[in-house]
Amino acid sequence: MPLSIRGVWELLRRQGWSCQRPAPRAVERDDAAVVGWVKESWPRAKPPRRRSGHVWSSRTRPLSR
Repeated sequence: MPLSIRGVWELLRRQGWSCQRPAPRAVERDDAAVVGWVKESWPRAKPPRRRSGHVWSSRTRPLSR
């Protein structure tokens, strides 16, 4: 027999569970270290940009005329 959402909630509450939400940011977060990582490490990690120009959306060859 399937339980409703309210029924599941009641069962969890009886077992001592509560509704919890994560904190918006970790307490241990070091904003200065994040800024340094974004400036130094991220440019090396992100893939290179594609050259501009016409790009086919299909992997197959365009129609021959």
